[in-house]
Order: sequence, then structure tokens, then C-alpha cells
Amino acid sequence: MGRTVRLQFYGRLRDAAGAPMRESIVPDVVRTAEDLIAWIARDDAMLGEALVMPSVKIAAGDAIIPRDADIRQAAEIAFLPPFSGG
Repeated sequence: MGRTVRLQFYGRLRDAAGAPMRESIVPDVVRTAEDLIAWIARDDAMLGEALVMPSVKIAAGDAIIPRDADIRQAAEIAFLPPFSGG
């Protein structure tokens, strides 16, 4: 089984993903954001390599979450590249 999750990619991560958004059926064994990144990397090594960088932030809903956060209830996960500016 699994659940449908909308994955959103911003900035350079959108380029690595090839699209700004994917809807994926995520297996039930994926419990944390870290698990999700590992699962994505199995099918897309280049994207997985970009997402594993510690500077990439992960959001569920409107909140930035730690990589070990439980995401089983999240319908949408966003991956945010490092921000810079002045």
C-alpha cells in the first residue's frame, strides 16, 4: 500500500527534479523526511544527491521540519534550497 503525497521542489531542486511538483505514491515504510529522501534517491540518484545536502530545508504544510520528523500525515512536502540575499 501507500499514500499519495505531493512533492514540491523549489529553485535548483526544481531543475534536479525536472519539474516543480510530483505526485507520488509513497510506501508506508516511509515515515520521516529522511526516509522520503532515501526513497526518492533509489529512483533518482541525481535528485537524491541534491536533497541529501544539509542546507536543503524541508517543509510539511506551513512549517519547516527536521529530517527525523514524522511525515505520515503530510499530504504535501516541499524541498527548499538554501536561500541567500541581502
